[in-house]
Amino acid sequence: MKFIKKYLFCIIIALLVAVDRLTKEIVVTHLSLGESKPLIKGVFSFTYIRNEGMAWGMFAGGRYIFLIFTLVAVAFFFYMYRNTVGEKRYAFFRALLVMLTAGAIGNMIDRATLGYVIDFLDFRLINFPVFNFADILVTVSMILLFIVLLFRFDGDDMDRIIGKKPGNDASHDEQEETSQASKEEDA
Repeated sequence: MKFIKKYLFCIIIALLVAVDRLTKEIVVTHLSLGESKPLIKGVFSFTYIRNEGMAWGMFAGGRYIFLIFTLVAVAFFFYMYRNTVGEKRYAFFRALLVMLTAGAIGNMIDRATLGYVIDFLDFRLINFPVFNFADILVTVSMILLFIVLLFRFDGDDMDRIIGKKPGNDASHDEQEETSQASKEEDA
């Protein structure tokens, strides 16, 4: 049990990446490149395409830049996760980091091994770009992270997340002194 708790972050990431890999393998096995199979006619289809860019095909041809960026980002996600382990206040934040990391790794595997990302979820009702399971993980986690960071956490939380220790910054000490002086004046 202790092992599972200690490595839960990695275990869940591995499971989510496995789902991404499995869904992509199913598509490649059952569809030809460019082939589309409607699930709900005019609304949703499975369409096998190759995406050589990032986010909806933008910046095509930047394979190595994407790989380096993804490696740096994943390292930073692990760092933020480590800084918040064991604190219940950050549990949802850590869950979002797990989703984001799994999505980034899922697409990174495609880029590293194939030179492109396999996309297949085709939401045609609003003519949305074709995407995959990893894209869902990245998009949903980024939206929720933005909301959580904007509305739930304050400066001290952000310092904790990025590993900044209180008292290492002169301005932090000055703010505490000013706050203490204000409290004394009010009393």
